[in-house]
Amino acid sequence: MINIRSPREIELLRNSSKILIETFRLVDDLIEPGIDTKTINKEIDRYIRSKGAKPAFKGYRGFPASACISIDDEVVHGVPSKRKLIPGQIVGIDIGVEYNDYFSDAAKTYVIGEIPLITKKLIDITKESLNIGIQQAVAGNRLSDISHAIQKYVESAGFSVVMDLVGHGIGRELHEEPQLPNYGKANRGPRLKEGMVLAIEPMVNMGGYKVIFEKDKWTVRTADGSPSAHFEHTVVVKNGSAEILTMGR
Repeated sequence: MINIRSPREIELLRNSSKILIETFRLVDDLIEPGIDTKTINKEIDRYIRSKGAKPAFKGYRGFPASACISIDDEVVHGVPSKRKLIPGQIVGIDIGVEYNDYFSDAAKTYVIGEIPLITKKLIDITKESLNIGIQQAVAGNRLSDISHAIQKYVESAGFSVVMDLVGHGIGRELHEEPQLPNYGKANRGPRLKEGMVLAIEPMVNMGGYKVIFEKDKWTVRTADGSPSAHFEHTVVVKNGSAEILTMGR
């Protein structure tokens, strides 16, 4: 069942998302060459807790950190460590917040120093594919209209959408129904209704779509070693146009 959130619940989700937006602003100021991902994670954890909220990922299904930090060919779910960032890398940071029993979730890919033009294009296409998907998150459309729009845009640019991982519903739980792939035919699946809340998150590879799961049981990498980018927003389905709760990060 896909939950329909009341105006009161959506306001609670906005409050959670506000803390998440502020957390990303902290990361914006913090991330630079020489910093290790464990330190970034520590500051994310500290800030979220300072607002009376909880890092949604810490302990979720056993995940050991408060943020997923994924570098270069790591698609998602990278575990923070003492590894230091260096120029030329791209870094996906995925953060979730639980506040007053409501969840928000967002991700952003950062650039460390100078990167090749093709890698910059990968990031730009991934970010824009999220915007294109969100444009389809309106009442009356079907769920797969989001998926199809993302896949069509990404593949027209010569990149690949990851097929083994999906977006999701969100609200009183971090992951709720429905699952939301970033690929598929249009006009399939449930009809979207005002008040549905979705975490839309294209994961895009420079090379092929296939991924592998590391022995740590968390980190997901591209099978061919190519770079991958990831962007995500928490979005409320509305009549006319969606409301992006995590806008501003």
